[in-house]
Amino acid sequence: PRASAMGKESKKGTRVNEIVTREYTINIHKRLLGMTFKRRAPRAVSEVKKFASKAMGTSDVRIDQKLNKFLWSKGVKNVPYRVRVRIARKRNDDEDAKEKLYSLCTLVEVKTFKGVGTTIVQE
Repeated sequence: PRASAMGKESKKGTRVNEIVTREYTINIHKRLLGMTFKRRAPRAVSEVKKFASKAMGTSDVRIDQKLNKFLWSKGVKNVPYRVRVRIARKRNDDEDAKEKLYSLCTLVEVKTFKGVGTTIVQE
């Protein structure tokens, strides 16, 4: 009965190997809803990692020091509501690495989050 869904082939396998950089706005506020105060900033960091892993398809996600500082800037419990992040999928230079690619998350400072959306960055 559902032959149309089974007949489609996934294109994801070929696209994941590309090296690409994108900018996203992550709403941290909705991801920390109901979180205990002392766990909010650590959870925000892990939520950014989770978002990057899902967006880029890599399990190895690294967070820049400035982004970490921004997430912790208002203390452990008053995490900023939103953050603008540039996520770059890069080649792993280590010979003994489990994965060929990793994602690097860096902070993009913006005045307002209104109407920026997701953009692809050309180097």
